[in-house]
Amino acid sequence: MAKHKVTLKDRFTQHEGRIHLRGSQAMVRLMMVQRLRDEAAGLNTAGFVSGYRGSPMTAIDEELWRVEDLLEQHHTKFWPGTNEHLAMTAVWGTQQAHYYNDSEYDGVYSFWYGKGPGLDQAMDALRQGNWHGSAKHGGVLVCAGDDHNMTSTINNYSSELLFEDLYMPVLYPADIQEVLDMGIYGIALSRFSGAWVGYSESLGDFELVQGNTSRVRQ
Repeated sequence: MAKHKVTLKDRFTQHEGRIHLRGSQAMVRLMMVQRLRDEAAGLNTAGFVSGYRGSPMTAIDEELWRVEDLLEQHHTKFWPGTNEHLAMTAVWGTQQAHYYNDSEYDGVYSFWYGKGPGLDQAMDALRQGNWHGSAKHGGVLVCAGDDHNMTSTINNYSSELLFEDLYMPVLYPADIQEVLDMGIYGIALSRFSGAWVGYSESLGDFELVQGNTSRVRQ
């Protein structure tokens, strides 16, 4: 009986059967899956991820750097911001890549991450970016790790209220499978509506997700 060769990168490269991954890894896989979905639809797109490394959500940074070679293969750029506002401004810029008809890609889908205080800090760029809208083949997910119980912040946070104030659709994944599924739906929703999409998670739930594994279907 032949043995199946297993590697840690299976969670990002395997497209059939079952895979095991954490919540932060599901977010990384999302960026690669979106590129493959666009290619199948005849689109040449790229991905962009930015956030603030001081956020408790730094596990995303670590996972992105671990698979830098795979991100490059899937035309995805990770650029950590000096602060949340600069990261959000960079995401805003990706939705303007088509303005002068000189882009190498049909569109750039983007992902911002931070927690409640970081979302407050980046509100001006978020408001302006959402008003200008997402690109036809771009799309933006704004992932906020909320802290309802004030476990690591000086104030409790519930970011969906801020998203609603900006007339942004809000998604709230409840498990690892939904991190991937709702992320894919969210990018499609952003492209269809022209709005940026809030992608909100409880910080406590997010940390719990990172500590467990789940079987995720493609």
